[in-house]
Amino acid sequence: MKIIKNEKLIKRNSTIGQWLSLGALVVLGLGMYISFAKPDLFTYSLICLVVGFLMTQVGMYMGSRWGRSPRPDEKLDSGLKGTHSEFTLYHYATPAAHLLVGPAGVYALLPYHQKGNVTFEKNRWKLKGGGFLQGYMRIFGQEGLGRPDIDAESEVATMRKFFSKNMGEGNIPEVKAILVFTSDEVELEAGDSPIPAMKLKQLKEYLRQNSKTRALTGTQIAEITGLFAKE
Repeated sequence: MKIIKNEKLIKRNSTIGQWLSLGALVVLGLGMYISFAKPDLFTYSLICLVVGFLMTQVGMYMGSRWGRSPRPDEKLDSGLKGTHSEFTLYHYATPAAHLLVGPAGVYALLPYHQKGNVTFEKNRWKLKGGGFLQGYMRIFGQEGLGRPDIDAESEVATMRKFFSKNMGEGNIPEVKAILVFTSDEVELEAGDSPIPAMKLKQLKEYLRQNSKTRALTGTQIAEITGLFAKE
């Protein structure tokens, strides 16, 4: 398997995340100082605390994706190690953040690192369990699960738009999404999710099985990967 990633973007965003986290500490510290030293300026203290909290959340988001190792791209690399040489895995080098192209087809991979019980119920993904402590950690230790279904639809639509613009109508490949849960501490119940969802350790076998029917020929793979070589 070939791996292509935008190292420049990764380094830049990692630096931004670090500075945001440091800036958040300064702003929060300033807010605390004002609240104790100058209680008559309570409004300014509150503004600092709110801004500092928001900066902390953004810094945490940036850090989990771009800073702390293993990053999502590194986890996907590890999980797919040994995959057939016809596959190419792109990180931040195509319109989709993580794109896999190979005999099994074109897949937008969406990694999620949340811990706990992740379930698909009543057409919604939910992160459950853990009581007060886990609820606290969701706020301050890990980001929420969000809407994986909407994330997947957006990634797929972005890739379809790209292919429509750059390929002949009859050559546009089907783009699928896979939700990949990378934490060893996740319990996953995908239920009747219309989007394939699995743990990282299951991903390689899933692709191996889908490769048996060859969704893409070698010529089609070369045409698709050639588009990204021009980017």
